[in-house]
Amino acid sequence: MNFVLLSTPIGFLGSGKGGGVELTLNSLVNGLIGMGHNIKVVAPKYSKLNNNNSADLYCVEGSEQESWQHKDYFSKEITKNHSLVSLMLEKALSFSNESDVILNFSYDFLPIYETLKSDKPIAHLISMGDESFEIRKVISKVYKQYPNNFAFHTLSQAMDFPFIKKPNIVGNGFDLSNYKFQDRKNGPLGWVGRVAPEKGLEDAVYVANELGENLKVWGLIEDKEYASNIEKNYPKGLISWQGFLETNELQVELGKCRALINTPKWNEAYGNVVVEAMACGVPVVAYKRGGPSELIIHGETGFLVTPDDTKNLVLFVKRINGISRQKCRDWVEENASSEIFADKITKWIESLKKNYRIKT
Repeated sequence: MNFVLLSTPIGFLGSGKGGGVELTLNSLVNGLIGMGHNIKVVAPKYSKLNNNNSADLYCVEGSEQESWQHKDYFSKEITKNHSLVSLMLEKALSFSNESDVILNFSYDFLPIYETLKSDKPIAHLISMGDESFEIRKVISKVYKQYPNNFAFHTLSQAMDFPFIKKPNIVGNGFDLSNYKFQDRKNGPLGWVGRVAPEKGLEDAVYVANELGENLKVWGLIEDKEYASNIEKNYPKGLISWQGFLETNELQVELGKCRALINTPKWNEAYGNVVVEAMACGVPVVAYKRGGPSELIIHGETGFLVTPDDTKNLVLFVKRINGISRQKCRDWVEENASSEIFADKITKWIESLKKNYRIKT
């Protein structure tokens, strides 16, 4: 098939601003190309694709947009014409006659609403849970006519939208050749993610402090005031800021950790960093909240902790060496490779195309 992938307007591919969408899109591109599909990617200016020369990349110039996640839930400020997402959508639609489907990764109003007007299917891989009343409304409106045009990473994420009766769950996938298994148990503690309040870094820092250890933190510091306030509450040097690293650099350092601590304060749609860690053989201690609760087998590939229970977070980190690092890698190979992910996406799109009818 001929796919057009519409990226997020939050940041260019490779910036780290787009969060998990960047990694998800790159992994899917590699998986789909491996299956013989033809891929075009529309993304913000300066974007680059990881280790891939077979997809056609079209970069669109415009001002980066604020994530809906960081707006007030009831904000009515929907994206307008001439915004970056509008210009990207216009570019994607220009390929309609030569494509089978436009696959939208943007959590935004316009691409979803456009589904009602387009004569070619626009499919939506929803990247977040219920973070905006306006987005929720437009998903509900479009879902009534085109229920098969939506897919979700996990059931936990789909349940944020109770009107979704039979969700397409496609998981996620990673190019596992990019992740080297490391069999070691005496490394440091790690944390990976955008440094912003919804990611709950302070809870992981609390654990490190209780254990008298340094915490390595990888990720874009999105909220500098938030990061500074955490530092002020703990001894100097407790946090080792490692910055945002590309996958090939991150996996080398992450694989040295004896545990990843995952502490989101919101319902993660999936939990890319959880699977990235396990791909390196690193077990994960995470809150039983959102996507990660479906990725970790408690007692086998890590531990799940009652959300916001930092005391038990400490206790389970102490037990982490009882987890088999090989089992962590095995789970990823069996459930979250880019090939498995691309196969699920392909089957979803084939079903969508087979049953697609323009409704007036």
